[in-house]
Amino acid sequence: MSEVRVRFCPSPTGNPHVGMIRTALFNWAYARHTGGTFVFRIEDTDSARDSEESYEALLASLRWLGLDWDEGPEVGGPYGPYRQSERRASYSEMVQRLLEGGYAYKCYCSQDELEERRKQAMAEKRAPGYDGHCRELSAEQRQTYIDEGRPAVVRFRMPDRDFTWDDLIRGEITFAAGQVPDYVLQRANGEPLYTLVNPTDDAAMKITHVLRGEDLLSSTPRQIALYEAMIAVGAFDGPVPQFGHLPYVMGEGNKKLSKRDPESSLQMYRDEGYLPEGLLNYLALLGWSPGGDVEFFSKQQMAEAFTLDRVNPNPARFDLKKCTAINGDWIRHLGLDELVDRLLPYLIRDGVVSDPPSPAEVDVVRAVVPLISERMETLGQASGMVGFLFAEEVSVDENDAAKIMGDQAAEVLAAAFEALTGLSQWDTESIEGALRAALIDELGLKPKVAFGPVRLAITGRRVSPPLFESMELLGRERSLARIAALKGA
Repeated sequence: MSEVRVRFCPSPTGNPHVGMIRTALFNWAYARHTGGTFVFRIEDTDSARDSEESYEALLASLRWLGLDWDEGPEVGGPYGPYRQSERRASYSEMVQRLLEGGYAYKCYCSQDELEERRKQAMAEKRAPGYDGHCRELSAEQRQTYIDEGRPAVVRFRMPDRDFTWDDLIRGEITFAAGQVPDYVLQRANGEPLYTLVNPTDDAAMKITHVLRGEDLLSSTPRQIALYEAMIAVGAFDGPVPQFGHLPYVMGEGNKKLSKRDPESSLQMYRDEGYLPEGLLNYLALLGWSPGGDVEFFSKQQMAEAFTLDRVNPNPARFDLKKCTAINGDWIRHLGLDELVDRLLPYLIRDGVVSDPPSPAEVDVVRAVVPLISERMETLGQASGMVGFLFAEEVSVDENDAAKIMGDQAAEVLAAAFEALTGLSQWDTESIEGALRAALIDELGLKPKVAFGPVRLAITGRRVSPPLFESMELLGRERSLARIAALKGA
């Protein structure tokens, strides 16, 4: 088997989305599993939509996810450059060779004419694609159009035959002759289109396997025909890459996940505090599994197990709750020091700790992490859970207060204050013992009623890390002050 060479070739338009990342992940995993090469290429020939900001976001996203590339931007490689905007000369040369070989032709049809013929075809129940009007123009007809000043696009001349390939995921697929009309390779202004640049670069970079989304399946006959034409004109020595089309990712309402869907934005996951390990773990399950009901694995473990015969061709549904649950599992999988390191940027961002955090703040974070890790599903939740430990005062949540501060709340807080004031040692065991004796044994209250007002006083919320441990971390002075403040409110 020759070396596997796969590519991930996004366009730098807008923010990266999870469907794009899943494609990158599957290509990366296949390259790593086979010992092949993962090529990262930027398709930035659309000057109207591409942006440098989006380009930088793509690179930052792959780096954050740990999807390292063997060839591409910042890495280089034998077939560079890896930005299409820097390869325009090769596209112009390819167009010229295809024109000279008779595999492409200039089309002078205006947009109005194309639209009129499209409507007529639909009315006559014919396929609405390009009808080949300029396919066999005489020299005189071409000159007439040129004299009229008509701009010309370059179209590829599709062969009049069936196109069949063995899809790596879907098996044998056939497009009958006439199903794929002649298509545009180059705009009238000379700007090359995806239909030209993508196969041209794949050929130049010796890509062997094209793994991409199902939405691009209909373009495969066009690309196979173009590869064959490139071979015929001596621009490519083959072989034609093998194609595999990954299943759709469906969102709400059983519709294809769109860039506009909030859960499709990669930046949302970074902002909320999803771990790259957790997100990749979940995205891997959208159309693939290692078997044996295993759902928790690293990207390295995925690469070891990844084979294309385990990719399911059926659409996969994106379930944000499951994605979040897997992320929570990954949070609990991390060691203490690593989890602290990952949490600190979010605590800094939210103003919970200083920037940079002091050694004392880091010590508190390290002490509280074991208390909250079982409850966290994203790193971004930590600020709300531990913010009370770093604030001089807490603001009590009004909704929580309405549920907790009943008729006995004042009596509970007074008894708690008195019991804690007399403690000679301020640690978790002593605090728990004093409060249980005062509130449960003496007042005869149930734990929920007994500790709810105290928790609200200490944290400002009715849901928090374990109360007694939190009070030890907060310290005697601040704990008593907060109980006194709520008691007197």
